[in-house]
Amino acid sequence: MIKALLFDFDGTLLNTNELIIQTFMHVLNERFPGQYSPQDCIKFIGPSLIETFEQITPNEVDEMVEKYREWNQAHHDELVTEYDGVITTLEQLKEQGIRLAIVSTKRRDTIQKGLNLMGANHLFEFLIGLDDVKNVKPHPEPVLLAIEKLGINKEETMMIGDNYHDIEAGKNAGVKTAGVAWSIQGEDFLRQYNPDYILQHMTDLLTIVKES
Repeated sequence: MIKALLFDFDGTLLNTNELIIQTFMHVLNERFPGQYSPQDCIKFIGPSLIETFEQITPNEVDEMVEKYREWNQAHHDELVTEYDGVITTLEQLKEQGIRLAIVSTKRRDTIQKGLNLMGANHLFEFLIGLDDVKNVKPHPEPVLLAIEKLGINKEETMMIGDNYHDIEAGKNAGVKTAGVAWSIQGEDFLRQYNPDYILQHMTDLLTIVKES
């Protein structure tokens, strides 16, 4: 029986895709004028900023991450949008006694900014972000830390996300996994990683939990 749901944040609970793409375009166009397109930036959604900039500008990682965060924070509220049914579904799950937490590769303060905007702080027991772990997803550490904090069994837990990092982290930690069909990467992309479930809509979780 599923008793706890661990959620990725970006692209899963809050639509930050446009914000992320525009932020990457801003910092990359400044550094590499005309060399990147919005389509190129889609592949940067999911990995941590450090991982991404280690590949692009290995000698300027800290500087690029700082520029990214500065622009991202300044434009956050104007560029994010909410997915249909997220808040109402989370409220129903919480009312049913399902325990909810966030496991993300973002910093805690940035996750908090998004939760504040959504009015969803009251729904989650805790957040696990970049600053809480040594190894980010797909390493199992963040998911295992969440299980430890919840004090429940792996068999009672599911990791939900919009990218392969989420599914792989869940599998590596030994929990059930679900991919979201509204991922910018596409449903077919996620299916390659064999999640236990694909959510077509957030409300699918209500059925999955009931039948588990």
